[in-house]
Amino acid sequence: MASPAGDPTRRAVDRTGRIGLVPPRYGPEVIGGAEAVMREMAAGLAARGWDVEVLTTCARDHFTWANEYPPGVERDGDITVRRFPAVVSTPRAERAALGASILAGVSLSIKEQSRWMNDDIRVPELFHFLLDRSGEYRALVFAPYMFWPTFACGQVAPERTVLMPCLHDEPAAYLELFEPLFTGSRGLWFLSDPEARLAQRIHPALPSHETIGSGITAPTSYDPDGFRRRHGIEGRFVLYAGRREGGKNWERLLDAFMRADERSKLPFSLVTMGTGPVIPPPAIADRVIDLGFCSDEDRNDAFAAADAYVQPSQYESFSRTIMEAWLAGTIVIGNAASEVVRWHCDRSCAGILYDDDFEFEQCLRFVADEPDAAVAIASAGRAYVLENYTWPTVLDRVESTIESWLPRTDAPCAS
Repeated sequence: MASPAGDPTRRAVDRTGRIGLVPPRYGPEVIGGAEAVMREMAAGLAARGWDVEVLTTCARDHFTWANEYPPGVERDGDITVRRFPAVVSTPRAERAALGASILAGVSLSIKEQSRWMNDDIRVPELFHFLLDRSGEYRALVFAPYMFWPTFACGQVAPERTVLMPCLHDEPAAYLELFEPLFTGSRGLWFLSDPEARLAQRIHPALPSHETIGSGITAPTSYDPDGFRRRHGIEGRFVLYAGRREGGKNWERLLDAFMRADERSKLPFSLVTMGTGPVIPPPAIADRVIDLGFCSDEDRNDAFAAADAYVQPSQYESFSRTIMEAWLAGTIVIGNAASEVVRWHCDRSCAGILYDDDFEFEQCLRFVADEPDAAVAIASAGRAYVLENYTWPTVLDRVESTIESWLPRTDAPCAS
């Protein structure tokens, strides 16, 4: 993985003290926006001279939480990685039932909320490690907010905790269970202004916070024709990348694509890469091409080969895939129900938005009929990403907040 650090000497920073990053999963095969940000941030901070540790689980998949990596300490370049076993000791039936109530807007008692949180993955060895050794870290950075490792472990040493919540406007975000995590942390990093505004609406008494954004490393080259040859893809296609699950509107995307194709006879296939099941309706089964997990090179080339990138999710705190599409010169078709997606498209003028299935069809029709106009719209996206979301810029914001919130004199010496 290329270092996203940029020039580590560009500003005077006190880089003494250990930084602990605590994502629920970590590794090159892990798919997830928060996990990708944390992995690249770890590499960037280490390249700038920080002592960086990643404290995480042995799991790779957030559906099963099966322990696929060995526990213990390993090295990932300049980064120390400590892995702890993920524990799932119940069938998670109570979590499913209480989760359905949360989605339906039913008010749960704090006891019920606690049972919902604890009837899932837990990482007791990580919790006890931090009870014993949290004082060795200048800062402990947790993300995302909803998983047990962040919820429970993020409250062990709140005075040195930085929360990067990756917050979405979803029912679980409003549970009072999370209020101590948000208001008790030393500081919060947000990935976008809409995410920050949402957090302030839910928790008016937020501590220090900053919109740091997410760094994106621009590929040095693209090979769209090579991508097509490698995967045997012919003809025009639109792309979806990421987790294939209900929370990302994946099933809704399949249904909307089927209806649009029935009415407009679109020239596109739908190519998808990521994790989660792909079960298209029979009418478009031969038009949906699942590539599963792809390498970084394949992912980049796929964005360049696509006529458009579709972002159907309304639950986004940043959306790295939109940035990857714009870097490749590809137009974004985004769900206007996501305030974050709308914010990016409005600021960049590089995407088109839809409010319903009919407008989604019109967006696809536009890209099909006016490919040159679509490319012209997308052309503004690359400059938007490079101006706002390079890793050197983001890491400068990260270091500035660490110095402000956690000056070295406030932290004990690392052992």
